[in-house]
Amino acid sequence: MISENTKSIQNSKIRDMFHLALQYENPVNLTIGEPDFSASDDVAKAACKAIIEGKTKYSENAGILLLREKISRYLEKELNLNYDSEKEITVTPGAMGGLFQTLKTILNPGDEVIVNEPCWTNYIQQITMCGGAPISVGTKAENGFSIDVRAISEAINKKTKAIILNSPCNPTGNIISRRDLKELAAIVREKNILVISDEVYKHICFDESKFNSMATIPGMKERTVVIDSFSKSYAMTGFRIGYVAGPEEVISNITKLQENISACVSMPSQYAAVAALDNDGRHLNRMVQTYKLRRDYIMKKTEEIPFISCSLPKGTFYAFIDIHNTGMSSEEFAIELLKDKQIVVVPGTAFGEKGEGYIRLSFATSMKNIELGMEGMKAFVIENFA
Repeated sequence: MISENTKSIQNSKIRDMFHLALQYENPVNLTIGEPDFSASDDVAKAACKAIIEGKTKYSENAGILLLREKISRYLEKELNLNYDSEKEITVTPGAMGGLFQTLKTILNPGDEVIVNEPCWTNYIQQITMCGGAPISVGTKAENGFSIDVRAISEAINKKTKAIILNSPCNPTGNIISRRDLKELAAIVREKNILVISDEVYKHICFDESKFNSMATIPGMKERTVVIDSFSKSYAMTGFRIGYVAGPEEVISNITKLQENISACVSMPSQYAAVAALDNDGRHLNRMVQTYKLRRDYIMKKTEEIPFISCSLPKGTFYAFIDIHNTGMSSEEFAIELLKDKQIVVVPGTAFGEKGEGYIRLSFATSMKNIELGMEGMKAFVIENFA
């Protein structure tokens, strides 16, 4: 009864750890990548106002024009690029919906899509769901998990349809440099392939680090599909709203698919997104400042723990901790830490085989949880390996 394609899709190890933790009374959960903030008051009020005013019907499949116009102006401000609000932007059920519909639009059976591991596991799953073949190219901790342009180039062949870039990166926190983007762009133009740029963490950057979009590289706007979400930057995960911006041919077909999948995004969520884009940025700035304080605390505490280390995350709200020197596999470490100290982390293999030897911590949680988690991890390592 169940299709072979569906059978090939695996449950996320992030969710596996989340469900394992339910066996314990008060676990310290450092797994889910969801802001522990709520959406700002103006966003919440805009959603409620839309409901009260009866703006609860179907919208255009691509989303209300007002929102697409706001997104267009936002992209002009952020990227200095002009996207036609009627032809080059469509509003989707989160970035996940945008990614799936993009892949479904461009892939024929057997087409290959390059991903840079460690990576968000949904990339691999969604490529498979759309009949494509994910091709993993590794990144290395000694290079700060920067993309390996040469290795990407060597992985490209006649079946390659696209490359997915995620910057800042979940789980490593790496931000792709403009130099690497320029080098990769030359290869993409030569090979005539598409770049899917997942930019959902682009506002969560620390210190002097700056986000760079492939779409801003000369000659790449027409070869890049930008995928973004309101979930991370505006703490709107439950609103399930994002958007895709890109070439008209791709966007029109994404919108066509959306008509047959979800019709449109919830109207109250769309009006909430309008309010988010009108926001003065103080809510976002407060979140980023808080994440930085938490990141700095985790880095300081990691230095106090023998056998483990961590490359400084330049963005996102994740720490990708190296546990190779403990001699345990990622899954063994995560499960034993849960059993022994009731601390829940994600094994690095949740982000592909090249994540072996690491665990991911989310610091999108309270400082109290982070303190308990780091102290418990320190005790666990010292008791078992020192």
